[in-house]
Amino acid sequence: MDVQTLFGLEGKTALVTGGATGIGRMAAEALVRAGATVLLASRKGDACEAVAKELNDLGASGKAIGFAGDVGSEEGVDALVAAVKQRTDTLHILMNNAGVTWGAPMGEFPFKAWDKVMNVNVAGAFDLTQKLLPMLKASATADDPARVVNVGSVMGEREMGDGAYSYSASKAAIMHLGRILAKELAGENITVNSLAPGPFVSRMTAFATHDEDMRGKVGKDVPLGRVGRDEDIAGCMLFLCGRGGAYVTGATIPVSGGINVMSGPNIFEQALH
Repeated sequence: MDVQTLFGLEGKTALVTGGATGIGRMAAEALVRAGATVLLASRKGDACEAVAKELNDLGASGKAIGFAGDVGSEEGVDALVAAVKQRTDTLHILMNNAGVTWGAPMGEFPFKAWDKVMNVNVAGAFDLTQKLLPMLKASATADDPARVVNVGSVMGEREMGDGAYSYSASKAAIMHLGRILAKELAGENITVNSLAPGPFVSRMTAFATHDEDMRGKVGKDVPLGRVGRDEDIAGCMLFLCGRGGAYVTGATIPVSGGINVMSGPNIFEQALH
Protein backbone atom coordinates (compact mmCIF):
# COMPACT_ATOMS: atom_id res chain seq x y z
CA MET A 1 0.00 0.00 0.00
CA ASP A 2 1.51 3.34 -1.04
CA VAL A 3 1.68 6.60 0.89
CA GLN A 4 -1.02 8.27 -1.19
CA THR A 5 -3.42 5.44 -0.39
CA LEU A 6 -2.64 5.69 3.32
CA PHE A 7 -2.80 9.46 3.69
CA GLY A 8 -4.43 10.87 0.55
CA LEU A 9 -7.87 12.47 0.83
CA GLU A 10 -8.95 12.81 -2.80
CA GLY A 11 -12.72 13.10 -3.08
CA LYS A 12 -13.20 13.82 0.63
CA THR A 13 -15.01 16.85 2.05
CA ALA A 14 -14.03 18.32 5.42
CA LEU A 15 -15.31 21.06 7.70
CA VAL A 16 -12.77 22.84 9.91
CA THR A 17 -14.19 25.26 12.46
CA GLY A 18 -11.92 28.10 13.51
CA GLY A 19 -10.13 27.41 10.25
CA ALA A 20 -8.74 30.86 9.52
CA THR A 21 -5.91 30.91 12.05
CA GLY A 22 -3.59 28.79 14.14
CA ILE A 23 -4.11 25.04 14.35
CA GLY A 24 -7.24 25.18 12.19
CA ARG A 25 -5.30 26.92 9.43
CA MET A 26 -2.48 24.37 9.69
CA ALA A 27 -4.94 21.48 9.45
CA ALA A 28 -6.86 23.03 6.57
CA GLU A 29 -3.72 23.39 4.48
CA ALA A 30 -2.75 19.77 5.12
CA LEU A 31 -6.20 18.55 4.07
CA VAL A 32 -6.20 20.67 0.91
CA ARG A 33 -2.72 19.46 -0.03
CA ALA A 34 -3.96 15.88 0.44
CA GLY A 35 -6.77 16.46 -2.04
CA ALA A 36 -9.78 17.25 0.12
CA THR A 37 -12.39 19.96 -0.36
CA VAL A 38 -12.18 21.91 2.89
CA LEU A 39 -14.90 24.15 4.25
CA LEU A 40 -13.42 26.80 6.55
CA ALA A 41 -15.72 28.48 9.04
CA SER A 42 -15.15 30.96 11.84
CA ARG A 43 -16.82 34.04 13.28
CA LYS A 44 -14.79 36.15 10.85
CA GLY A 45 -16.07 35.07 7.47
CA ASP A 46 -13.86 37.49 5.58
CA ALA A 47 -10.76 35.95 7.18
CA CYS A 48 -11.93 32.48 6.15
CA GLU A 49 -12.50 33.67 2.59
CA ALA A 50 -9.00 35.16 2.50
CA VAL A 51 -7.41 31.96 3.80
CA ALA A 52 -9.43 29.90 1.31
CA LYS A 53 -7.99 32.01 -1.49
CA GLU A 54 -4.46 31.48 -0.15
CA LEU A 55 -4.99 27.73 -0.04
CA ASN A 56 -6.51 27.63 -3.51
CA ASP A 57 -3.49 29.52 -4.83
CA LEU A 58 -1.18 26.70 -3.67
CA GLY A 59 -1.99 24.67 -6.75
CA ALA A 60 -2.79 21.62 -4.61
CA SER A 61 -5.21 18.93 -5.71
CA GLY A 62 -7.79 19.95 -3.11
CA LYS A 63 -9.65 23.21 -2.66
CA ALA A 64 -10.96 25.45 0.11
CA ILE A 65 -14.20 27.35 0.65
CA GLY A 66 -14.38 29.99 3.38
CA PHE A 67 -17.44 31.47 5.08
CA ALA A 68 -18.72 32.72 8.43
CA GLY A 69 -19.81 30.32 11.15
CA ASP A 70 -20.21 30.61 14.92
CA VAL A 71 -20.55 27.67 17.33
CA GLY A 72 -21.00 29.85 20.41
CA SER A 73 -24.79 29.48 20.50
CA GLU A 74 -27.50 27.07 19.38
CA GLU A 75 -28.61 29.56 16.74
CA GLY A 76 -25.05 29.86 15.50
CA VAL A 77 -24.67 26.09 15.20
CA ASP A 78 -27.97 25.81 13.31
CA ALA A 79 -26.85 28.54 10.90
CA LEU A 80 -23.49 26.83 10.37
CA VAL A 81 -25.13 23.48 9.64
CA ALA A 82 -27.39 25.21 7.09
CA ALA A 83 -24.35 26.91 5.51
CA VAL A 84 -22.55 23.58 5.20
CA LYS A 85 -25.57 21.96 3.56
CA GLN A 86 -25.76 24.82 1.08
CA ARG A 87 -22.22 24.08 -0.04
CA THR A 88 -22.04 20.29 0.01
CA ASP A 89 -24.24 17.23 0.28
CA THR A 90 -21.42 15.04 1.61
CA LEU A 91 -19.18 15.34 4.66
CA HIS A 92 -16.40 12.91 5.49
CA ILE A 93 -14.37 14.84 8.07
CA LEU A 94 -15.33 17.23 10.88
CA MET A 95 -12.64 19.05 12.83
CA ASN A 96 -13.98 20.76 15.94
CA ASN A 97 -11.24 23.33 16.32
CA ALA A 98 -13.03 26.61 17.12
CA GLY A 99 -12.13 27.72 20.61
CA VAL A 100 -11.88 30.67 22.95
CA THR A 101 -10.03 31.26 26.19
CA TRP A 102 -10.15 33.59 29.17
CA GLY A 103 -7.35 34.42 31.57
CA ALA A 104 -7.49 35.97 35.01
CA PRO A 105 -5.78 35.24 38.34
CA MET A 106 -7.45 33.22 41.07
CA GLY A 107 -9.64 35.54 43.10
CA GLU A 108 -10.48 37.64 40.04
CA PHE A 109 -11.72 34.98 37.61
CA PRO A 110 -15.25 36.05 36.57
CA PHE A 111 -18.31 33.82 36.52
CA LYS A 112 -19.08 34.88 32.93
CA ALA A 113 -15.78 33.36 31.77
CA TRP A 114 -17.32 29.92 32.20
CA ASP A 115 -20.38 30.38 30.01
CA LYS A 116 -18.51 31.84 27.08
CA VAL A 117 -15.67 29.32 27.05
CA MET A 118 -17.74 26.21 27.73
CA ASN A 119 -20.37 27.20 25.17
CA VAL A 120 -17.86 27.42 22.34
CA ASN A 121 -15.31 24.80 23.35
CA VAL A 122 -17.68 22.06 24.51
CA ALA A 123 -21.39 22.67 23.94
CA GLY A 124 -20.94 24.12 20.47
CA ALA A 125 -18.59 21.35 19.36
CA PHE A 126 -20.97 18.69 20.65
CA ASP A 127 -24.06 20.25 19.11
CA LEU A 128 -22.37 20.73 15.75
CA THR A 129 -21.21 17.11 15.73
CA GLN A 130 -24.67 15.92 16.68
CA LYS A 131 -26.38 17.92 13.95
CA LEU A 132 -23.90 16.87 11.26
CA LEU A 133 -24.15 13.18 12.12
CA PRO A 134 -26.60 12.40 9.27
CA MET A 135 -24.08 13.74 6.74
CA LEU A 136 -21.18 11.90 8.37
CA LYS A 137 -23.12 8.65 8.53
CA ALA A 138 -24.09 8.92 4.87
CA SER A 139 -20.43 9.09 3.82
CA ALA A 140 -19.13 6.41 6.19
CA THR A 141 -18.26 2.81 5.38
CA ALA A 142 -16.73 0.00 7.42
CA ASP A 143 -13.53 0.20 5.36
CA ASP A 144 -13.36 3.98 5.36
CA PRO A 145 -15.13 5.55 8.33
CA ALA A 146 -16.15 9.17 8.63
CA ARG A 147 -13.84 11.08 10.97
CA VAL A 148 -14.35 13.55 13.79
CA VAL A 149 -11.27 15.24 15.25
CA ASN A 150 -11.67 17.36 18.38
CA VAL A 151 -8.98 19.85 19.36
CA GLY A 152 -8.25 19.65 23.06
CA SER A 153 -5.08 20.83 24.77
CA VAL A 154 -2.27 19.50 26.92
CA MET A 155 -3.74 21.88 29.52
CA GLY A 156 -6.72 19.54 29.64
CA GLU A 157 -4.40 16.59 30.36
CA ARG A 158 -2.01 18.07 32.89
CA GLU A 159 -2.64 20.18 35.98
CA MET A 160 -2.07 23.49 34.23
CA GLY A 161 -4.36 26.41 34.92
CA ASP A 162 -2.07 29.34 34.13
CA GLY A 163 -5.03 31.57 34.90
CA ALA A 164 -7.12 29.97 32.15
CA TYR A 165 -9.28 27.85 34.42
CA SER A 166 -12.36 27.53 32.24
CA TYR A 167 -10.21 26.87 29.15
CA SER A 168 -8.30 24.02 30.78
CA ALA A 169 -11.50 22.48 32.11
CA SER A 170 -13.20 22.83 28.73
CA LYS A 171 -10.35 21.04 26.97
CA ALA A 172 -10.46 18.17 29.46
CA ALA A 173 -14.19 18.01 28.78
CA ILE A 174 -13.97 17.93 24.98
CA MET A 175 -11.34 15.19 25.03
CA HIS A 176 -13.41 13.06 27.41
CA LEU A 177 -16.50 13.75 25.33
CA GLY A 178 -14.54 12.52 22.33
CA ARG A 179 -13.96 9.18 24.03
CA ILE A 180 -17.66 8.89 24.84
CA LEU A 181 -18.64 9.64 21.24
CA ALA A 182 -16.00 7.23 19.94
CA LYS A 183 -17.69 4.45 21.88
CA GLU A 184 -21.19 5.41 20.81
CA LEU A 185 -20.47 6.07 17.13
CA ALA A 186 -18.15 3.17 16.32
CA GLY A 187 -21.14 1.13 15.20
CA GLU A 188 -22.04 3.90 12.75
CA ASN A 189 -18.57 3.69 11.16
CA ILE A 190 -17.49 7.07 12.57
CA THR A 191 -14.20 7.50 14.39
CA VAL A 192 -13.75 10.22 17.00
CA ASN A 193 -10.27 11.20 18.10
CA SER A 194 -8.67 14.23 19.74
CA LEU A 195 -5.49 16.26 19.53
CA ALA A 196 -3.95 17.61 22.73
CA PRO A 197 -1.59 20.33 21.46
CA GLY A 198 1.07 22.10 23.44
CA PRO A 199 2.28 25.57 22.45
CA PHE A 200 1.77 26.45 18.78
CA VAL A 201 1.89 29.83 17.08
CA SER A 202 -1.68 31.12 16.93
CA ARG A 203 -3.78 34.16 17.66
CA MET A 204 -4.65 32.66 21.05
CA THR A 205 -0.99 32.27 22.02
CA ALA A 206 0.28 35.44 20.32
CA PHE A 207 1.13 36.98 23.71
CA ALA A 208 3.87 34.34 24.10
CA THR A 209 4.73 33.28 20.53
CA HIS A 210 4.62 36.50 18.52
CA ASP A 211 8.32 36.51 17.60
CA GLU A 212 11.29 34.14 17.36
CA ASP A 213 12.73 35.27 20.68
CA MET A 214 9.50 34.60 22.56
CA ARG A 215 9.06 31.24 20.81
CA GLY A 216 12.56 30.30 21.89
CA LYS A 217 11.77 31.14 25.50
CA VAL A 218 8.57 29.09 25.41
CA GLY A 219 10.40 26.22 23.75
CA LYS A 220 12.88 26.02 26.64
CA ASP A 221 10.02 24.88 28.86
CA VAL A 222 9.03 22.10 26.44
CA PRO A 223 10.86 18.76 26.86
CA LEU A 224 11.55 18.53 23.10
CA GLY A 225 12.89 22.08 23.17
CA ARG A 226 10.63 23.95 20.74
CA VAL A 227 7.11 25.11 20.03
CA GLY A 228 4.95 23.17 17.60
CA ARG A 229 5.23 23.54 13.84
CA ASP A 230 2.67 23.36 11.05
CA GLU A 231 3.84 19.91 10.00
CA ASP A 232 3.23 18.53 13.49
CA ILE A 233 -0.49 19.21 13.10
CA ALA A 234 -0.47 18.21 9.43
CA GLY A 235 0.99 14.79 10.18
CA CYS A 236 -1.60 14.05 12.85
CA MET A 237 -4.50 15.13 10.66
CA LEU A 238 -3.40 13.11 7.63
CA PHE A 239 -3.00 10.04 9.82
CA LEU A 240 -6.33 10.38 11.61
CA CYS A 241 -8.29 11.30 8.47
CA GLY A 242 -6.62 9.00 5.92
CA ARG A 243 -6.91 5.26 5.41
CA GLY A 244 -3.92 4.80 7.69
CA GLY A 245 -5.99 5.90 10.68
CA ALA A 246 -9.19 4.03 9.84
CA TYR A 247 -8.78 1.60 12.75
CA VAL A 248 -8.12 4.23 15.42
CA THR A 249 -10.90 5.74 17.54
CA GLY A 250 -11.15 7.15 21.04
CA ALA A 251 -7.50 8.23 21.00
CA THR A 252 -5.93 11.48 22.13
CA ILE A 253 -2.69 12.35 20.36
CA PRO A 254 -0.43 14.46 22.60
CA VAL A 255 1.06 16.95 20.11
CA SER A 256 2.83 18.74 22.92
CA GLY A 257 6.54 18.03 22.67
CA GLY A 258 6.46 15.90 25.81
CA ILE A 259 4.62 18.29 28.11
CA ASN A 260 2.03 15.55 28.54
CA VAL A 261 4.55 13.41 30.46
CA MET A 262 6.13 16.15 32.56
CA SER A 263 5.74 15.24 36.21
CA GLY A 264 8.29 17.31 38.07
CA PRO A 265 11.73 16.25 39.28
CA ASN A 266 12.71 12.75 40.32
CA ILE A 267 11.83 12.18 43.99
CA PHE A 268 15.43 11.24 44.82
CA GLU A 269 17.14 13.68 42.44
CA GLN A 270 18.70 15.87 45.13
CA ALA A 271 19.80 12.94 47.27
CA LEU A 272 21.55 11.24 44.33
CA HIS A 273 23.56 14.29 43.31
